Amino acid sequence: MLAAKKYQSLTTTYMDLNKAMIIGNVTRDPESRTTPNGAQVANFSVATNLIWSDQQGKRQERVEFHNIVAWRKLAEICTQYLKKGSRVYIEGRLQTRSWDDPTGVKKYRTELVADNLIMLDRANASGGNNTQPFTPNMSGQQSPQQNQEPAEEEINVDEIPF
Repeated sequence: MLAAKKYQSLTTTYMDLNKAMIIGNVTRDPESRTTPNGAQVANFSVATNLIWSDQQGKRQERVEFHNIVAWRKLAEICTQYLKKGSRVYIEGRLQTRSWDDPTGVKKYRTELVADNLIMLDRANASGGNNTQPFTPNMSGQQSPQQNQEPAEEEINVDEIPF
């Protein structure tokens, strides 16, 4: 699902690519809403860390915060399964939108529009906010496991109905 567009000229073919991939931690629970058209959209942010040693050998760290937007079924999955602290891999395209604030100043926001998501936490971790292990069933609902040992397998994204 590459967001690519080909351009043909007399001598050369060009291809544009808008693809971003990040691995990081969710910084706040996803906020979900429904558009007037009935499409569900979820917004949340993910922090990625860069750690290095400077010339003096001192440890340095920089954190980047990424605004994430997920649509439709992926938005439902994000809202249901992701919590603050969840570790995720997100793949999508970058998009910048603009608007005028109430004082007339133009504002810009760059977002990663998610196409794919992989939950990297173990199935029974669920961001640390849920003490009961769960496994997603085909309806996409959580089903608590009772009187069983926690499953050691990770959630297979291919089994989640999108």
